[in-house]
This record gives sequence, structure tokens and C-alpha cells, in this order.
Amino acid sequence: MVEPETFTFLADLAANNRKVWMDAHREERDDALRNFTGIATTLHDYAGRFDHNVAEARIKPKQRYSKFFQEARDRVGPGLYRTDVDVFANAGNPAEDVGYYLHIEPGNCHAGAGLFHPSQATLASLRARLVDDPQGINDLVNDPEFNDVFPDGIVTRKALNSVPEGFDTNDPAATYLKMVGFGCRKDLPDGLLLEDDVIGQLIHIFSSASPLVRYFE
Repeated sequence: MVEPETFTFLADLAANNRKVWMDAHREERDDALRNFTGIATTLHDYAGRFDHNVAEARIKPKQRYSKFFQEARDRVGPGLYRTDVDVFANAGNPAEDVGYYLHIEPGNCHAGAGLFHPSQATLASLRARLVDDPQGINDLVNDPEFNDVFPDGIVTRKALNSVPEGFDTNDPAATYLKMVGFGCRKDLPDGLLLEDDVIGQLIHIFSSASPLVRYFE
């Protein structure tokens, strides 16, 4: 699945996050990109075992993973480049639709489903869905299978101190309305992702996460 050289490249990039270093290591970068393209293709090839909508979607594998270069407005951390990569398995747009992902980062790999960086318009749509069916999201989080795979439940990269303006503080979905993007994640050791048969575990993780994707369809 993930090649050892890909982990090495990401670790080296984290220690040398500069254009001059990246320019000097284009061959290693291109090898990593080919690895990500192969992973995206594999996830799509097996999608029929966790989400038929993803399986039936027409995809361009090279557009199904996050890019290294960070625009100034989207920059995470001080570096010019991202030192982690998300490979997506989505029926729609990974930037606007809740879907499945594999996060590849030395020492911090995980898989699950969600949308952690929605646009303002998409975030508004997600919140409207939560308000319409708070019981649905609570039933999902309390489902034994979901809880077994994702004991932390729904997680977010950023939570507001209070519900956004225009929403009821006592809304049954208030906990999730405070979240700026959200999803579920299952931590994975780096070594596991080096094995080809990890696809079986990813299918199980994605299958367990599929109710979250369906909830927001």
C-alpha cells in the first residue's frame, strides 16, 4: 500500500520544508505522487465493498489526494508544503462532500470519513442537515459498530466556544454545530500501511464509517 520510501520522503520533507530542498528531491516527490495515485486507484477499485456510490463514480486518481504546495490562504503551519497527505475515496468532490479518506503522515496515520475543511457554504449546508435530523446523528454515534471502530465518536479540527449565531444554544445537535468541519478517524500504525493486505482493514473502517457519509448525502 504505502511504500517505505514515501514515509521517508514525508519525514525528510518535514525536516526540510523549503523550496530549494523540494527542487533537489523532485524524483522522490514524483515517486511519492505515483504511490498516492496508486492508493487512490486501489481504494476506488475496492469501493464496491464499502460504498456503491463511490464505486460507480468516475474518478481521476491524480485529483484524489491533497497536494504538497500550500497556498498562503490555506497554509497549515509555517512551511511552504504540507508534510502529510490525504487520499480520498469520494463519490463527489473531496473538498465539498463528506467522504472517506486515508491520512498518511509518519507517526500519525489514520482513516475514516468526514469533511474537515468545508467552505462556508458547505458548512452551512452540513449544519442545516444536523438541525433537521439531530436524532439521526446521535443514533449514528451511539451505534455499537460505529462506537467500536471510532470510540472518540465525531471529531473536529476546530470547535467554537458556542453555537454559531442564528442557532439555538439548546439544539439537540449543539455539540456538532460548534464544529468547523468534522468526521471520524481510526488511528493506524505506519507499519500496517506498508502491507498490501491492509486494504481489508481499510474496507472495514470505511464500511463502519459509511453511515456518516450516507447521513450527509
